[in-house]
Amino acid sequence: MILVDSSVFIGLADRKDQWHENALGLLPRLKEERIVISDLIIAEVLTIIGRRSGGKVAKDLYCFFMDSCEVYPLDRDARGGAVDLFIRFDGTLSLSDSLSLWIMEQKGISSIYSFDADFDRVRSITRVY
Repeated sequence: MILVDSSVFIGLADRKDQWHENALGLLPRLKEERIVISDLIIAEVLTIIGRRSGGKVAKDLYCFFMDSCEVYPLDRDARGGAVDLFIRFDGTLSLSDSLSLWIMEQKGISSIYSFDADFDRVRSITRVY
């Protein structure tokens, strides 16, 4: 089980993205993993890809997320846990990244696929990129 950050999905979906080649390199390993994401990751990816590539591409990604990923909902507990981590890291992690970290703690996940170096501040996890 692995948590995958929005930067990886954006890199996969957008050939012009700075992380596209790196994301393609992660694809074989992603196919072997059970992928966990949050509602906020979906929102980030669809917003950015919709703007860059259009609504159809964003909709296809949405269908992939719903069919192939475990989506952790942003409920009251998750939101509170994310805000607690956001405060613990003094705002240096975004709220979405804080939610990802909270989900990882809840599910016992120790690795995240991400191109976001902000995760390197968190000593308890490993960033795969």
